Order: sequence, then structure tokens, then C-alpha cells
Amino acid sequence: MRLANYRGRATIVIDGFAVDVQQASDGSLGSDPMTLSDLAHHDALRAIASAARASDWPPLDIAHLGAPVPRPPKGFGVALNYRQHALESGRELPTEPHLFGKMQNCVCGPFDEIVVPLGRTEVDYEAELVIVFGRMCKEATRENAWSFLAGVTAGQDISDRGEQFRPPVKQFTIAKTYDTFGPIGPYLVTADELTNPDALELEGRLGGEVMQHSNTSDLIFDVPALVVWLSRYITFQPGDLVWTGTPGGVGEARNPQRFLHAGDVLETEIEGIGTMRNPVVEK
Repeated sequence: MRLANYRGRATIVIDGFAVDVQQASDGSLGSDPMTLSDLAHHDALRAIASAARASDWPPLDIAHLGAPVPRPPKGFGVALNYRQHALESGRELPTEPHLFGKMQNCVCGPFDEIVVPLGRTEVDYEAELVIVFGRMCKEATRENAWSFLAGVTAGQDISDRGEQFRPPVKQFTIAKTYDTFGPIGPYLVTADELTNPDALELEGRLGGEVMQHSNTSDLIFDVPALVVWLSRYITFQPGDLVWTGTPGGVGEARNPQRFLHAGDVLETEIEGIGTMRNPVVEK
């Protein structure tokens, strides 16, 4: 399924048409987009999708797509999880995942503005696959890891490098969780919609120029490995998000460096999921 937050309402996207979940279910499911990330509702959503005649519903206008998971209970990001990004950062490949927090306030939609605070001159981009938990998860195994996920979406882990590396203590969480620093979308896509959910082409473009290109098969810790490692000590619930890491090509590692400025347009595209297009403003 291709699930969306459309005009603030839970929606199933079928052949370019927007099927409103509450209306199509005669009210048995609500309009809150958070409904979509709960696997308890997915059988009902599949039944709606199977019964719906798409042309009976309005055509989708992508300008009205919001974050498919607008209020995640918690969020994490994974640092240095692509081989090429670890190498360009001058670090050894990690032997275990390294995590930081991304709070609910940073989440915005796939076409929303990314707000660079005035005076912050080293704000960077990071194109990423984001996984969405769909049921309570603790002590997952590699074999059942995907069964805990409602699906995947595209995302950016926008990062203020000046704050991130400010001495004496590195500040990953605060530097990556300013308002609008976690755009996600355009859709929440269930794993069965993807030919190979563990090998998705990913690309980040700035002003139309390709800055990052890779495949999620290059992840050091793939999606099942992350779910297993994270759920050892943390219980996950529907709507929790994990930004799984970014490939090489970030602005901070370029020569000359390339950071985000007002007027930029940041595009993030992942195979089978779609493309986000976020304009950058400073204020």
C-alpha cells in the first residue's frame, strides 16, 4: 500500500487518486494520519484498497501531502551507517550502530520549507531511508524484524554542523532536531510494495545537482540489523521512526563545502517511495 497524510487526513493512494480512509470505511477508521502507521489497522486498510474504485475519488494533488507520520512518539537517527559516508568522514567503519535522537518537533512534510535559523551557516543535508514501526517491538530477531514495521518512507536528517561539532562536547541530537530538520514523505510505503526493500536506490539533489547517490544495500547495518540492535533494550511502538543513515556526498565533506542557503531546493528520491522537494528559507 501507498499511504499518505493528505490534507491532514489518512489516505490510501491508488493510481494517483486519494481514497479517504474515514469516508471509505464509513467511519470505522478515523481520519488521523497516525492510523496509517499502526499495523493493527492494515488488514482493514487493505480491504478498503481492494474494494475501492480509484476513479470514484479525487485525483491526488501532491502539494497537499504532509508528513505521513506527523507525530512520532520517538525518533532516532543512525550515524555513519553507509560505508562511503564513514570513509569520507575519515572514520573507521563502526562495529555497532551509533544513535542520536530526533524529536517530534523536527518532523515536517515532503514539500514543506526547511527553515535555516538566521546566522547558522553550516546547515547540511542528509538523504535517508526512514523506517516506521507498526507494532510493539522488543527483542526482535533478524527473521521477524520486518514484521514489526508498518513500512518505509524517505527522509532528510538536516544537521547544523556548527552546533553538532561545537566543543567541548559534540551535540548530535540538538543539532539534528531543530524545527523542520526532519522532513519525511511523500508516502508511507509497505514493504510488500517494494521489489527488494533491502536494496533501494537513494538520491539527494540540491538545486538539481546530484549530491548523494547510493543504494540501501550499502548500509553497514541494514534494516533488520538495526531493528534487532535497537530493540534489545528499547521498546518501540507504532509510529516510532528511525532515520537509517546517509550515504557519502554530504556538504560538510565536500571541497568546497556546500551548505543549505535560502533559495535552495532540496530533493530526496528513493526507489519505490517517491520524491520529496523541500525549499530552503532562512529566518
